[in-house]
Amino acid sequence: MSQEVIDFIAAIKEPWQVELSANLREVVHQAIPEVTERIQYKKPHFLKNGKYAAAISTSKDAVSFTIFNAAGLELPEGMFDGPTERKTLKLRKGNSI
Repeated sequence: MSQEVIDFIAAIKEPWQVELSANLREVVHQAIPEVTERIQYKKPHFLKNGKYAAAISTSKDAVSFTIFNAAGLELPEGMFDGPTERKTLKLRKGNSI
């Protein structure tokens, strides 16, 4: 785990966004063996074998979680938006994962 990602998440202003981001990060680490992480494009990115696997992004009222290379994944209908290869889930205050 990367200290720069830990620091980035800790510095998020809204406590609910800190909690969601930390939980999403934990899910990524549990789901993807040997994932690496770094801050890129001003947000946490998770890589497997040097390729993007996921990213977490915050906005004023949401936390977005993007899954890359999602074409072969079975995802719940209606929860994720985006093209076949990249799916995004927007979580708002009060949502859980």
